[in-house]
Amino acid sequence: MPLHNLNQEQYAAATAPMGHNLIIASAGTGKTSTIVGRIAHLLESGIEAHEILLLTFTNKASQEMIARVAKRFGDVAKKIECGTFHAVCYRFLKDKYAISLKQPKELKILFKSIAKSRVYQNLTSTPPYSGEYLFDLYSLFLNSRNSESFEEWLGARGSSDHSPYIDVYEGIFEEYRALKQSHNYMDYNDLLIEYANEMRQTPCPYKEILCDEYQDTNPLQNSVIHALNPKSLFCVGDYDQSIYAFNGADISIISSFQQAYKDSAVFTLRKNYRSTRYILDLANRVIEKNERIYPKELEVVNTDTPITPKLLVYNTLFEQYQGVAQKILTANHPLDDIAIIFRNNSSADGCEALLRELNIPTKRKGGVSFFDAKEVALMLDLCSLLYNPKDMMAYIHVLSYGAGIGDSIARELYQGLLRLGGGNAKRGLLMPDSSVRAFEKRAKNAQQGLFDDFFILQDVKRFDTIAQGRFVGHPILAHPKLSADSVRFLNEFYAIFERYETHNKPRELINKLAKSPLYEHIVEILCVKRARNKDGSLDLDRKTQAKEAIQRKLLLLQDIAKQYENLGRFLNAMVLSSNENTQGSGVNLLTIHASKGLEFGIVFIIDLMQGRFPNLKLIAKGGSVEEERRLFYVAITRAKTQLYLSYAKRDEIKNIAYEPSIFLHEAGLIKNT
Repeated sequence: MPLHNLNQEQYAAATAPMGHNLIIASAGTGKTSTIVGRIAHLLESGIEAHEILLLTFTNKASQEMIARVAKRFGDVAKKIECGTFHAVCYRFLKDKYAISLKQPKELKILFKSIAKSRVYQNLTSTPPYSGEYLFDLYSLFLNSRNSESFEEWLGARGSSDHSPYIDVYEGIFEEYRALKQSHNYMDYNDLLIEYANEMRQTPCPYKEILCDEYQDTNPLQNSVIHALNPKSLFCVGDYDQSIYAFNGADISIISSFQQAYKDSAVFTLRKNYRSTRYILDLANRVIEKNERIYPKELEVVNTDTPITPKLLVYNTLFEQYQGVAQKILTANHPLDDIAIIFRNNSSADGCEALLRELNIPTKRKGGVSFFDAKEVALMLDLCSLLYNPKDMMAYIHVLSYGAGIGDSIARELYQGLLRLGGGNAKRGLLMPDSSVRAFEKRAKNAQQGLFDDFFILQDVKRFDTIAQGRFVGHPILAHPKLSADSVRFLNEFYAIFERYETHNKPRELINKLAKSPLYEHIVEILCVKRARNKDGSLDLDRKTQAKEAIQRKLLLLQDIAKQYENLGRFLNAMVLSSNENTQGSGVNLLTIHASKGLEFGIVFIIDLMQGRFPNLKLIAKGGSVEEERRLFYVAITRAKTQLYLSYAKRDEIKNIAYEPSIFLHEAGLIKNT
């Protein structure tokens, strides 16, 4: 039974009276066991499984915890509501709203198109934000604000004066929200906002909410907890591992827990089961430089013979990556239990190249995921546009593969189909209203003034010998920039809807779409592109390998799809899970953020140069050395047995000389002179 396996501190926390409980769980102190023990205690105390909500940082974490609960309680554990904030909110909202979830990178395209059409008057010495930067800033605002306006929030961040542009910014936000709503789009922020609104109007359905990784909660997520307003709250976290400020995470949420909940109790887990004494000593020497919020002192339980952490010093960056690769080659240790951890993604490229040169396999979390592969994203877009006639982004992504059709023309074609279908692009494609013109003189949406942007329309009959079947004479063919090749592509696009619009079984639909002329045409484009040599010649063997790799991905996608009967549920599930996938096996190449929650026998922390780690550019933009120090602490505490820290004195390519990181001085690895 889970409770029997807990130490005294874990047991005291897991069996605490219901109320507002905060558990300070440092790295390696068994927080997962404590959470599982708490759930077991609740169930044994008579709380029904469906009255428990478990919020975790990843869906994988919640699944692992529920699996451990199920060993004791069987299928009852499956009735516990669990997952990330976004997953829990989606499950509640999906039946009430016709949700089409979209990744931020997709919606950024829409946002930028709106921002691009705005005109700024009275320009000052401070230029207005670009559409791309404003999109990221707006998302951060939604996650990190409390009740302040965008202008107030900007001012509090110490940003340059953007007050002359605030009305324009607000206009962009308003149109962006309206555009999402008109297409049934929701992003991750929308899920939390709508769910919180719903929960404020209904009694809390849970008797206790458990929140893991509480130190990385941001104000938007915290608003969900406040909206639920549970009578009992069980939060587990470690302020020394708060590393998501860039995403709005607010360390004051965990540090002010006792002020927010006057009846609260704080428990501290002190026994570290992961790392050896020397590794913990080094971590503690550094992190103690940060202000102590809740007192704690770790006790080492790991009885392995401790190995002193080693500092590796190299003359150049290349020599550093080469040296690390050589050490791994001779380590005689399982590769999956080795990690190279870095502050910036660019640091991984050199390590990956030199490891592969030694035939050492690698896997890189945070790179191109399975769901980001073009062939997988294309298949999901095809499924989406068949499912949701309003999914503009799916139309744009697919149509842009046509010869001579980029994102801009693809959007114009979509808008034409929308007009021909009276607001339904699918109807506009299959049953166009002949009394309506697909393309008309129109105005750009500008904040100050209008700009005409019109077509010189062409006779659709010019393509009568190229278009086929009922697509002959289609009004969309009046677009002046269409070529014979683009019309052949559109003909295949049209055929997709004719043949498969009634299919709703995800696995069956994927199988059929994979054999369609349109998909095969695009796969051919992708394979040729991936098989091109630098001189432009085609490597036929690589082309065959590329096609086989695509086929393997499609088989995997079909295997995933067989779990779903409903196409909409399948598509939304793919968006929710896309960020948690890592493929392959071998040495782990991880950013510090990606390494969170993981542990390895051997850890290399590389590029420990002042400026790179700590990242002084990010500190100058509003970060802090305290957060950088917490990142260093998290990286160190991933190691169980062996820890290597390395830096290079010089970047030969950029002709930059480096000094060792201040953290190496704080750790006592470099003596101050």
